[in-house]
Amino acid sequence: MSTLKEILTRRPVAATIRLTVPAGGARPAPPVGPALGQYRLNLMAFCKDFNARTQKYKPDTPMAVTITAFKDNTFEFTVKSPSVTWYLKKAAGIESGSSRPGHVIATTLSVRHIYEIAKIKQSDPYCQYMSLESICKGMTLTQQQLVRDGKNRINATELQFSGKYRRTLIAGRLVCVPDEKL
Repeated sequence: MSTLKEILTRRPVAATIRLTVPAGGARPAPPVGPALGQYRLNLMAFCKDFNARTQKYKPDTPMAVTITAFKDNTFEFTVKSPSVTWYLKKAAGIESGSSRPGHVIATTLSVRHIYEIAKIKQSDPYCQYMSLESICKGMTLTQQQLVRDGKNRINATELQFSGKYRRTLIAGRLVCVPDEKL
């Protein structure tokens, strides 16, 4: 629960802006310029800060950013890693998913790919308290829609990863359990 001091010192929020901007490619041109300009925010300050935070990613990697604009013309923003869909497409080496998910095979992925993507996504602010098992389960649902084969199975049986966890497929579902429980 918030204290009285926190409640009284909160700044009033003018808007929450959600954008997808290429890593290291924020410029005061559309889509960033018009989105921030209508709230009279400092475009160059955002562009410099965003490009500095995303310099560790490859250029043109789509980054989701949430900007909170305050009524005193200041802002805060959080940057999330690229979407799971983008990572799955890059791991599979395809441009787009299946034209008919569940009927036409686009490609297959190993459990190792899913695990590595889940480790990256665990660093996101909204996923940092989620277990790897939960992230893997969510990713397999996304994978079903994009790149699963017609039988809804991943073409792998069991893999060992990094000591702590073992990923197994039980009845076609990905299960992530600690080694000591096996």
